[in-house]
Parts: sequence; C-alpha cells; structure tokens
Amino acid sequence: MSSFQSLARAMFLGFRRDRGALFFTVALPLLFLVIIGGVFARQSTPKSKVLEIGSVAIVDQMPADMRAGVDKSLKFTKISDRNAALEKVRKGDYAAAIEQSGDRIVLHFSAADQVKTGTTQGQIEGLVQAANQAASGRPPKYSLVGQQVEDKSLKPIQYITPGLLGWALASAGMFGASTTLVTWRTKGLLRRLRLSPVPIRSVFAARVVVSLGVALVQTALFIGVATMPFFGLKLAHFWWMSIPMVLCGVLAFLAIGMLIGSWAKTQEAAQGVTQIIVLPMAFLGGSFFNIDDAPRWLRIVSEIFPLRHLNSGMLKVLVRGEGPASVLPEMGVLLGFAVVATLIAVRVFRWEQI
Repeated sequence: MSSFQSLARAMFLGFRRDRGALFFTVALPLLFLVIIGGVFARQSTPKSKVLEIGSVAIVDQMPADMRAGVDKSLKFTKISDRNAALEKVRKGDYAAAIEQSGDRIVLHFSAADQVKTGTTQGQIEGLVQAANQAASGRPPKYSLVGQQVEDKSLKPIQYITPGLLGWALASAGMFGASTTLVTWRTKGLLRRLRLSPVPIRSVFAARVVVSLGVALVQTALFIGVATMPFFGLKLAHFWWMSIPMVLCGVLAFLAIGMLIGSWAKTQEAAQGVTQIIVLPMAFLGGSFFNIDDAPRWLRIVSEIFPLRHLNSGMLKVLVRGEGPASVLPEMGVLLGFAVVATLIAVRVFRWEQI
C-alpha cells in the first residue's frame, strides 16, 4: 500500500507540474464551456420572418388576443412590391411571403430550407384555421394545447455541459494514458519499474486512481462553472449518477489510451493516433452538436465510440432527470469497452523499446 501511495502521489505531482497537461486537461475544456455557454446563455428561439404582400385581412384583422400569441413566433413585415417579396424569400432573407385575394390565401416559400419552411407553414395554417373558425361564428369542438416536455426554463447550457465534459474527459484520459506509457517506455522507466520490488499492479493501479481523481475534479469544475447564475445550469434530481457515469467513461478512455500507448513506438505516433480517434469521436459522439438529427447510418456508426454512450448517459441524469436504471446500459457498454481494450492492450504491450 505504501508503494502504491508513493506512486500515486508522484504521478499526481508530475501531472500538476506539467503546465501543458493542466492546460489541455482542465483549462481548455473550461474555456470552451465558458465561450460556447456564454454565446448561447441568452439565446432564445428566433421568430419566423414573413412578408405581408399588400393587405392580408387574416393578419390585419386578427383579434388582439390572437395577435399577441402569433407575435411570439411570427414577425410580419408589410411590402407592396410582390416581385421584390418573392426575391427576398428566394434569397432566404425571409421564411415566407403571404398574400390574400378574397378568400384565397397564398403562402410563397423556398424549398432551400425545408425545416424553416415547414415550421412557418404550420404556423400560418394554424392562423388560417383560426380565421376560418372565427368566420363561421361557431366555437371549435376540440382545442389543441401544446405542452413542452422539458422544463421551459431550460437553457442551452443544459445540453452543452454534458457534451463538452465528455470531450474533456475523453481527451484527458486517452492522451494522458497513451503519451505517458510511450514516455515511460522510451526513457526506460518501464524496465526499471519491472525490475523494482514494486508490484506492477500497483504501478497501473496508481495511474488509474490518479486519472479517476483528475476526472472527478474536472467534473466538479465543469458543473460548478455551469451552475453559476450567468450560465444557469439546473441539475436534475439524479445528477449524482453522473459520478459513476464519469468513472465508467474514464476507465474506457484510459483503456483505449493504454492500447494506443502499448502499440505506438514514439510520442508523435501516440499523439497522432489519439488525435485521429478523439476528434471524430467528439463530433460523432454528440459533444459539439446533436447527433440525433444526423442521418441514420451516421448514428449507427457513432455507436462504436464510447463517448457517444457517455454523453447519452450524462444527458439523461444531468438534464432529463431519468433514474439510475436508465443509464445502466450505457455504463455496461463503457465497462465493456474498458475490458476489451485492456485485454488487447495486454496482448500488444511491450516493456522496452524495440
């Protein structure tokens, strides 16, 4: 136990004195959180801009209460030149243009942005339906009330934090393990440790414990910064389940880093291979954008990356408030990655530089 504690302390002190490691492990991910979180901290859903060509009765004669609701999602701008209006829609400056001739209402839109067009068209259809009901003089039999499944006070930081935290943990775990192992081998430290009376299991256990400790500090810093009033992260009821999720994720990333470090012969090779894995994993794992909106084949490919499962689990417990049982599959997958990568790393591991 004393040798294990000495090794763990030496590794931690070495990490703390390495300014480069501290920057890329702690400072850089926090900087991303502050910048991206700050950009989206006060973001609200933009209104759809619609041009009103000439006089459009269903818009101009809306009751005040209906107008107040419509103004929350649509912004109408009057224009008399029909050709100019269509050109603005064609260029994408406006979501649509509406004109009315008697009872006939025409909505002009562009097929270039189908998402924006579909949203605007649905809003205008609701407006026309309300106008038809008002003209008939009879109240509608059914009423539709939309309710958002998430808390309306949720801010983008709720979704930014888990992804950026996962990317930070993956980068720190994989780069730390791969480069450290190669450095120890090239400098002969592995050979000395092998000949020393210290059990080899203590060496690797100390490395794992230090990495887990650093990951917990990263998590605490991320959550601490994100919960500041300016960013406004609101922790769900089962947020504490993020701790075992983080530990499982770090074990998987460490194992992959060990595998890279066992195979690579130089630091440059280890850093290059790790970078090739970390960057695609961050993008396809949902750290920088919502992968659920990607094509189906891309979502299937993303399942091969452990970061995808860590981000998914963290989103469940930090944002959606799902219970501990909901993240057991993700934790199992991460531990599976850790076991498989460790077994392969053991097979290709070398004590000395060849």
